[in-house]
Amino acid sequence: MAKKGSEKKIFVLDTSVILFSHDSIMNFAEHDVGIPITVLEELDNFKKGNDTINFEAREFARLLDGLAKDHMLQDWIPLNGNTRGKFKVLMHSEAEPEFDAVKVFGERKNDHKILNAALRLKKEEKGRKVILVSKDINLRLKAKSLDLTAEDYETGKIKDASELVTGKYEINKVPATTIDTLYKKGEVEPKKISKTYEFQNNGYYILKSPKNSALSFYNPVTEMMGHVEKKTVYNIKPRNAEQAFAIHCMMNPDVRLAAITGMAGTGKTLLALACALEQKREFKQIYLARPIVPLSNKDIGYLPGDIKSKLNPYMEPLWDNLKFIQNHYKETDKEYKRLTDMVNQEKLLITPLAYIRGRSLSNIYFIVDEAQNLTPHEVKTIITRAGENTKIVFTGDIHQIDTPYLDSQSNGLSYLVDRLQGQELFANINLEKGERSELANLANELL
Repeated sequence: MAKKGSEKKIFVLDTSVILFSHDSIMNFAEHDVGIPITVLEELDNFKKGNDTINFEAREFARLLDGLAKDHMLQDWIPLNGNTRGKFKVLMHSEAEPEFDAVKVFGERKNDHKILNAALRLKKEEKGRKVILVSKDINLRLKAKSLDLTAEDYETGKIKDASELVTGKYEINKVPATTIDTLYKKGEVEPKKISKTYEFQNNGYYILKSPKNSALSFYNPVTEMMGHVEKKTVYNIKPRNAEQAFAIHCMMNPDVRLAAITGMAGTGKTLLALACALEQKREFKQIYLARPIVPLSNKDIGYLPGDIKSKLNPYMEPLWDNLKFIQNHYKETDKEYKRLTDMVNQEKLLITPLAYIRGRSLSNIYFIVDEAQNLTPHEVKTIITRAGENTKIVFTGDIHQIDTPYLDSQSNGLSYLVDRLQGQELFANINLEKGERSELANLANELL
């Protein structure tokens, strides 16, 4: 995160940074790191559970225990590696009266104790710059109001979400004869489209000439431009070019990892589920999962009923998509009954993402919905679980994030698209046109 060669600083980490990435303490180059004792107290509350934040809390405790071997935590302890600085636990949470966060904000809460620990360190370490690092924007604002420098944790953050590759390109002035050949033979040499253009692996292209046009993609396996047809999957027809591209990339056996992005109502989840069902014979199971992010950040423990009742409201959008596909058939049709049987036999499993973590995913078509609510580390953890003959599709809207510690630059879906662009096993498409209804489109455009 920090740049080498700059003046040696002290970074004070908030709990949110450690829950985002347990090894964040190792990412500050030669600079020193302070951990307020209040952070350790908060992490203790997260150590039990199966979610990624629980894993991060446990791993950080193990990391700290290993680093602090033969040392006392209130002393400056060297971090592993010759190029790294030192760290220590900040034992005090009281500051000078004029800069006491507890008194200034009128409440003795953990955030204010963390602020006080950083303020006290700033006074003790005169001549050195002390910086609070937090994923919590409100805590950063409070720090700045107390004349304490504060920054977001930048590691794993992309530069600009608005510049993310959409996966779709348009090429004009293509020879009409080349497009005719593409339709006739199903593929064409890239140089016949353009001799200077650099084609993206698994990139999708709208080719235009004055006479005709075609949908195409660059196949890195054959190094040819292939024709993309508007294919119907499980009775769901693509309504625009982007949807045709999305279906193609999710049906392409050479693409093992796909990211389908776009605003609400563009058909991301529906198309992903329809493509999975179309390929049900190719995989042992279909998993459709999503992270649970309660509205207003209320814990599911507040909801009435058993665990299944608590989770149902969060899974309902996924069931809605399944019912939508099923209702394209009559109740007497084989396909209608087959979908019901697949659910009953758990060939098709709709489940919270937390129930999938820790499992080995072999011979599975795995759809992760609302992936913008995952951290980069969570996305990596899911992908590294992939076994033989597994395909993973991430869907989501990078601008519609429901967790307070992520944004369009730091969420796992943006990170995935940014880092894996151009890889032979990866493809992504951004769906731009809403297809849910005219009313939904009106809301997206004007409200």
